[in-house]
Amino acid sequence: MTTDVPQEILDALTDVDMPRLPPEAGPSATARLAGVEVPIYRAGSVVVGSGAAGLRAAVEMKRRGDDVVIVSQSAWGGTSACSGSDKQTLHTANTADQGDNYKAMARAIRSGGAMDEDTAYVEAVGSSRMMASLQFLGLPLPQDPLGGTLRYQTDHDEVGRATSCGPRTSRLMVKVLAEEALRLDVPFYNQTTAVKILTEGEGTDRRVAGILAMRAADRMEENPLGIALFVSNVIVLAAGGPGELYRDSVYPNGCFGSLGLALEAGVELVNLTESQFGIGTRREGFPWNLSGTYVQAIPHIYSVDAEGTEHHFLAQYYRSTQELASNVFRKGYQWPFHATRMLDFGSSLVDLAIHCETAAGRRVFMDFNRNPLPVPGDDLPFSLERLDEDVRLYLGKAGADQDMPIDRLKHMNPLAIELYRRYKIDIAADPLEFAVNNQHMNGGIMVDTWGRSNLAGCYAVGEAAGTHGVTRPGGAALNAGQVFGTRAAEHISASGRAKGAATGDMSGVAEAGITALLAALRSESSLTLKSIRSEVQARMSEKAGIICDQEGVARALIEARKLNADIRAGGVAYGRAAEAVRGVQWRHMALASEAVLSALDFFIRNGGGSRGARAICDVEGESLPYANAGPLEEYRFRKEREAHRDEQIVVRLDGDELRLSTRSNRNFDESARSFFERDWPAWLTGRIYDLGAGK
Repeated sequence: MTTDVPQEILDALTDVDMPRLPPEAGPSATARLAGVEVPIYRAGSVVVGSGAAGLRAAVEMKRRGDDVVIVSQSAWGGTSACSGSDKQTLHTANTADQGDNYKAMARAIRSGGAMDEDTAYVEAVGSSRMMASLQFLGLPLPQDPLGGTLRYQTDHDEVGRATSCGPRTSRLMVKVLAEEALRLDVPFYNQTTAVKILTEGEGTDRRVAGILAMRAADRMEENPLGIALFVSNVIVLAAGGPGELYRDSVYPNGCFGSLGLALEAGVELVNLTESQFGIGTRREGFPWNLSGTYVQAIPHIYSVDAEGTEHHFLAQYYRSTQELASNVFRKGYQWPFHATRMLDFGSSLVDLAIHCETAAGRRVFMDFNRNPLPVPGDDLPFSLERLDEDVRLYLGKAGADQDMPIDRLKHMNPLAIELYRRYKIDIAADPLEFAVNNQHMNGGIMVDTWGRSNLAGCYAVGEAAGTHGVTRPGGAALNAGQVFGTRAAEHISASGRAKGAATGDMSGVAEAGITALLAALRSESSLTLKSIRSEVQARMSEKAGIICDQEGVARALIEARKLNADIRAGGVAYGRAAEAVRGVQWRHMALASEAVLSALDFFIRNGGGSRGARAICDVEGESLPYANAGPLEEYRFRKEREAHRDEQIVVRLDGDELRLSTRSNRNFDESARSFFERDWPAWLTGRIYDLGAGK
């Protein structure tokens, strides 16, 4: 049995061309500030980031008559446009087979803990609307002959709410949303990097006043760094996650996010202990997640040492060929590392084994032209007939009964092969090198159910927002970005603050901001971009990856604090003007790194155990993973404490010091019922937006 899909269809779903941007509008004025001739742009709202979440926010604001512009470091260059997996997932309510219960879906979204219950419900109930609107814009989600959306099971998903357009799902989302934004004449400012949020007022009255950016187009003799001022009462942070935080990363190059930018402005962050790690090809080549059918095809996984000798290393961890092969398959829908899945010879033992091989200096590969080799001592070789029942049933339903992994992959998902070919990697001919990489930040800017941060006028959507808990179903992040992009736009429109371009005089605030910005960039500094990057990324990958311990994290935090103190004292060096932008971004990344380590240290010191992102190793830990040869004492780890599932760790910058606290998850009353006549007036009058909160 084979799947015969014409090449032109595969090409259309793999090579997704993005629209060309129109000419940019010029500034409304210029002003000499801090000795620099600064162009001034005015808008009702500034969206920072041009990914799927930011585009959704901009489109929805423009539809409601708001004045909005998008600033982007690199249009179509972020994670939404450049990242994915075998059949990248959009997670929404499943109406195709048996209908869906939004409250049950919300429980599934928040099931890992440390997530606000009302946020989970917002994401669940909003998902149907988001999927329908994306289909209206032209997103080619697959359907059956009767109009139902085709679905499958993904990680942390027991029902099967996942759907996909193929490996480029999020890029296709960006494409249709970008085309809509351009149709609506939303102005874009490309090659524009937000570097400082400007505020006015004090205490609870402090609010957004604008944002400083660096733009290549605005560089001139009297403004060599291209500093620009965007005056606006509202900003939406949608610049994605901190992709440069880790050396071992599947993010595209240059993804810095906005966590450091937000911290500097007094914006509170939450859940920074929670990330996702999983197997994928690194960004040094072609960064891509190896979930779904890549591993469900059950390729042979092996390592190569410095002498070129192959090692069948998974055989040291699993007791039989059947157990090994079945758990390689399960990485398809149990893709992220999870500490508990190291127990009982589960699928995250695969991640641990790969982690150990790479830490030992070996390179790890998957070979689609070989089935898994037998486990020594197991008399039975690999066979599709000798797999665990759940694996056999899945492959049987998929018709994946071909002899070789490459043929099973070609049958189940030919796009998975086509994608790598676009980047000169032919997995049908050659083994694929991969590793365990950082992939997603589940934490981020703390927001309410409208996307509002603690700073009035500042919203956050997409990966910039810390709306996820410990775990989330695969594809829930794409849905969350669409839901909260819309929610933020609705709230901004209801507030009326973005109906026209901001008119205030921000010269005083802007001059102070520019002065501080220039003071942090010093050509004579000994702290280079390369040295900061190397130090931050090595520390995070080696001390805050999937395997952690209290002493290692505490030591890493001390080092991170010292780096930031050195940056404050000596600034960041740069040569060319383009390096000045990176200097600011690495300053922000060093601060974000300290924030993550502070939260992780706080969590571990307060008895925090092992859960989604990491195993917290402890010689007195209650959980002990076993390998084929016996117990793995080095990786004995703490269990998660149930009480920690009900709270979140909050981080804020107070002067030069990071302050940490905890807050309880917001609740959602499942027994509450709406009543039309009673509740309609709140919608008609705008009371649902809680505008009296002053944010």
